[in-house]
Amino acid sequence: MSMAQQAEPAVNTPPAPGHRQTDGRTVRRPLALRLLARPEVGVFLGAVAVLVFFLFAAPPVRDGSSMANILYQSSTIGIMALPVALLMIGGEFDLSAGVAVVTSALTASMLSYQLTLNVWVGVIVALVVSLAVGMFNGWMLVRTGLPSFLVTLGTFLILQGVNLAVTKLVTGNVATDDISDMDGFEQAKALFASSFDVGGVQVKITVVWWLVFAALATWVLLRTKYGNWIFAVGGNKESARAVGVPVTFTKISLFMLVGFGAWFVGMHNLFSFNTVQSGEGVGQELIYIAAAVIGGCLLTGGYGSAIGPVFGAFMFGMVQQGIVYAGWNPDWFKAFLGVMLLGAVLINLWVQRTATRR
Repeated sequence: MSMAQQAEPAVNTPPAPGHRQTDGRTVRRPLALRLLARPEVGVFLGAVAVLVFFLFAAPPVRDGSSMANILYQSSTIGIMALPVALLMIGGEFDLSAGVAVVTSALTASMLSYQLTLNVWVGVIVALVVSLAVGMFNGWMLVRTGLPSFLVTLGTFLILQGVNLAVTKLVTGNVATDDISDMDGFEQAKALFASSFDVGGVQVKITVVWWLVFAALATWVLLRTKYGNWIFAVGGNKESARAVGVPVTFTKISLFMLVGFGAWFVGMHNLFSFNTVQSGEGVGQELIYIAAAVIGGCLLTGGYGSAIGPVFGAFMFGMVQQGIVYAGWNPDWFKAFLGVMLLGAVLINLWVQRTATRR
């Protein structure tokens, strides 16, 4: 072969129409698998199934007032389930969330009544106390490196004892005094515990706040830098710290968000019933965590959404009220919740494996 000879230029034949060349790494997954990858899809299907079941099993559920009551029960769980879910996505959870709700209500009630103050003073002080409890939990966690289970279990026991002891010491009873005739009560009730009419059906304001908080939490998770921080610290906090994520700030602020949720629900309880039982709240933290888990959040962190816990809370409210409307023994409620929780965990596991399968 002569040195003057040159190789002929290669001819690139374009692929046939409709046959896109890939290297095996850029294959676009089917729409169904991409939908299954969303953490809220499984619980949405479960919520629809539960709703359809009780629409047939409990005919009173079809009434507008019954559905409004179901939404109300769901909202009181869902408002707290949202910050608990964000905390779980961040890799932690809070066992003191249930009694913290009662702590905030007791603080506002006793401070206002015993010192004869405008109830708004008690509301603001209760907010400060609730945020301080959340800050304490977060600070202890990052300072000591202990698991959040141990830190918040200690806080749970402290708050439970303080709630009972201080209430008995101040009021001489296990419940606070009625504050319905105090200055500022009506204005506070309008914000935290009022109702409005929709087509002749009374709907609680907490349903609106629940949806507003859910929309805000979704925006924060998906559209802000802080949302990226939450997923990062939940996935691997050391890797997150290495790329500049403020891990300490994120952890502490997430616990303070739980404190804010506890304050809001506590104020709703106070202005709905005018008084607070100091021994309440025990066990509610498990309901909030379960709603978040059913909503697709993992206990290991780094995965979840804000929409999923909305459907999780709705399932709780639907089952809780549906059993009553169906005329069944309400003692079965916890059994239903246990089945729902186990079912949700298994469904979430299946969804993740299916979504990641090539």
